[in-house]
Amino acid sequence: MKVIYHVDEMAKWPLTLTNVSNMLAVYKQQGEAYKIEVLANSAAVKQYAQADELEEKMAALAKEGILFTACGNALKSNQLKAEELYPFVEVVSAGVVELAKRQAEGYAYIKP
Repeated sequence: MKVIYHVDEMAKWPLTLTNVSNMLAVYKQQGEAYKIEVLANSAAVKQYAQADELEEKMAALAKEGILFTACGNALKSNQLKAEELYPFVEVVSAGVVELAKRQAEGYAYIKP
């Protein structure tokens, strides 16, 4: 299974991380291979630079193979630099291009 979660609002982070955790638990229980990416754009990229309890949850998920990505354009719009983000976050040039690319690769799209 290949899935990309799209987060563009700060308020959606808790729900998104719960969804990802629940999905991961099912795939692990069933022994099913997975590729899960969480892409943040718009204002949601700001979460990747905040020291709070969500950082710990994301770090734990990253250790399980969940890929966290940030839109480079959104970083610029929010006056953030890549080096300010959590160390496990990858920056992509444009979130919309990443979404289209992943969907063309067969990823299911989820927007909590």
